[in-house]
Amino acid sequence: MRKLLHVMAALGLALGAHGAALAGFPEGATAYNNRNYALAYKEIEPLARAGNTDAEHLLGLMYYMGRGVQQDYKKALTWHRKAAVKGKADAQYVVGAMYYTGNAVIQDHKQAVVWFRKAAEQGHPDAQQVLGLMYRYHIGGMPQDNVLAYMLWNLAAAGGSSNAAEQRAAIVKKMTQEQIEEGQAMSAAWKVNTPLPRQSRTGGG
Repeated sequence: MRKLLHVMAALGLALGAHGAALAGFPEGATAYNNRNYALAYKEIEPLARAGNTDAEHLLGLMYYMGRGVQQDYKKALTWHRKAAVKGKADAQYVVGAMYYTGNAVIQDHKQAVVWFRKAAEQGHPDAQQVLGLMYRYHIGGMPQDNVLAYMLWNLAAAGGSSNAAEQRAAIVKKMTQEQIEEGQAMSAAWKVNTPLPRQSRTGGG
């Protein structure tokens, strides 16, 4: 299913690009980025157990990818959830993706929406991109709304998501000028760490 592949492709990107997000426990992060996963685990695991949010997220990644530890999706979800409930956008995104795909949990698209929205409202481009897909294709109880999809893909593309830029280019061909203008105005007006709109004026369908 193409929609699912889009989500998993975005998840792969999120799991791979973490150099900048790991400042704060440099030894473990450096070891991880240098693929010295045994040393990374030795440094990161005590920090995670002590409640360091970045360490919880990185330990979750290590369990998810099977790097330095036996791959274990349930443990990955446990550690990501700890970081997610504290507000770490990368972790919220991964929890959302695991609910979306039914990985280590019962598949629940509505729960996926909850976590994707939390990350998207912090400006997480991959979460914005996937949330746009859910509006575009009426997934997880979301209304089908091309304007909201366009808005989210506009934001995600500005944040560096090439997937979102491609999806925006495709959907704009199906939109009226009024819808495009509304989507542009909504994305221009939105500020990071504020609620995302849940409906548009012209985009329902």
